[in-house]
Amino acid sequence: MQEISAASLCPPAVIQPDSLDIQLLVLDIDGTIAGESNQVSQPVLEAIQAVQAKGISVAIATGRMYCSALRFHQAIASPLPLVAYQGALIRDPVTETVHRHWAVPEVLAHQLLDYFEQPHLRSQLSVHFYVGDQLYVRELTPETLDYAARSAVTPIPVGDLRPVLRDQPTKVLALSHDVDLIEDLLQTLRQRYAPTDLYLTKSVPTFFEAANPKVNKGTAVRYLAEELLGIQPQHVMAVGDNWNDLEMLTYAGMGIAMGSAPLSVQSVAQWVAPTVEEDGVAAAIKTFLL
Repeated sequence: MQEISAASLCPPAVIQPDSLDIQLLVLDIDGTIAGESNQVSQPVLEAIQAVQAKGISVAIATGRMYCSALRFHQAIASPLPLVAYQGALIRDPVTETVHRHWAVPEVLAHQLLDYFEQPHLRSQLSVHFYVGDQLYVRELTPETLDYAARSAVTPIPVGDLRPVLRDQPTKVLALSHDVDLIEDLLQTLRQRYAPTDLYLTKSVPTFFEAANPKVNKGTAVRYLAEELLGIQPQHVMAVGDNWNDLEMLTYAGMGIAMGSAPLSVQSVAQWVAPTVEEDGVAAAIKTFLL
């Protein structure tokens, strides 16, 4: 299967609503169907249910942990596997079938940890390693506690993270409230590692994320569409709000960015929806699918 990278994709052509034949709708969680309330609003939920009543499949594709994303998958009653960790893990909650698990190679995980633990970075970063759908951290920083509260997960502080890396992590995350630091981290490590080494992205301005080089939401949505459902990208609509959504918005025949999305994300979309607090997903569904 041909892999998708941000560099290899071109923005899709503009498509008029009356020309669409959407059979799969893929939704991000944070900033897309879940805002400050950390819940799916009733208008968005009703719009999703109306789409499903028309026979259109709806799926979740998120950077969240599988265990953290599961309640959203259940809330929208998706019949499809859940795409978690930017697509590094695709798992069916009903059958427990793991369709995909692409982890970060151990040697690269150790290299990232060494980089994060440099004296000028160690005190500024909260470092997360995700192994076996568990969150391992050096210590419980304020950033980690905020993340854990929103994600409804229990972080496991271990001090030295190296023993954890005997098992390859599904994803690596570095957090800081200093958005310039996170951007510098992303750009520096993109110079150090080629796209064939690691997939590097930001899901929000304060989250640097690293995953297996095969991973992104575009390859994950392609798997759902082409391998599981047997449909082509022109029959897919995807909605997201941040840089980690770029690949799936570009893959989909209809890519929609939320109103809060960075301009670089909006630029690849064919329509920009209202913000999550304005129930933008419901507006997109009503405009194009109902």
